[in-house]
Amino acid sequence: MSLILSLIAFAALAMILHELGHLLAARSCNISASEFGLGMGPRLTGFRFGKISFSLRAIPIGSFVMLDGAALKEKSVKAQLLVHLGGVMFNLVAGFFTYGTTFGWLNLLLAAGNILPLYQHDGWKCGVVIMRALMRGKSQPAERAFTFSGGFVSLLIAWAVFRMFI
Repeated sequence: MSLILSLIAFAALAMILHELGHLLAARSCNISASEFGLGMGPRLTGFRFGKISFSLRAIPIGSFVMLDGAALKEKSVKAQLLVHLGGVMFNLVAGFFTYGTTFGWLNLLLAAGNILPLYQHDGWKCGVVIMRALMRGKSQPAERAFTFSGGFVSLLIAWAVFRMFI
């Protein structure tokens, strides 16, 4: 029982650290945030600190930082990539500093999962930013193709990792 509780606590801490990375990267690029949430679904409780609302949600899966998307899109490609990869960078640093511990492995796993080009994950968002920069604008067919192929590649990677251990 204590193993399960420690996994839940470490996973929550790793997700908070991940979102903190996005938040600090956004702040360094002068992009505002309105909410920092742990979990998804209906809001259970929370508090306000400055201009940011911190909330705990009903479904204990995932976390998020609600950024000003319009301000983010106006920034340079480098700044957008920094914001999207801020969480992954924080998880990698935490994973390497705590390497060999449960918390370290969870951070590395969270970083690896978020860098995959799955829809609405950090890797997908970075791919869309790069694709829009290369195409000098938005292309719905190209973004749909990227989303489909990213999901397919992620599925292949997950299958290969699964096969390594089974």
